[in-house]
Amino acid sequence: MPDETDDDPAVPVVCSDCGTDTEVPLADVAEAVERHNDQLHDGERVAQIDPDIADAITDMVAEDLGIYD
Repeated sequence: MPDETDDDPAVPVVCSDCGTDTEVPLADVAEAVERHNDQLHDGERVAQIDPDIADAITDMVAEDLGIYD
């Protein structure tokens, strides 16, 4: 039986301190980033969704909400 996250889009996550990047299913991204930061960076917000992706999503939401009008 396939995992329910198989169809979930993957979100790129980067950690500049660790020099790592990975893709995490959208449904798991918040928990994965928080867990990484808690375990490796004493809770400091180091790992994050790729900033280019986060900016693009922010722009799409702002446009949909009419903020740029």
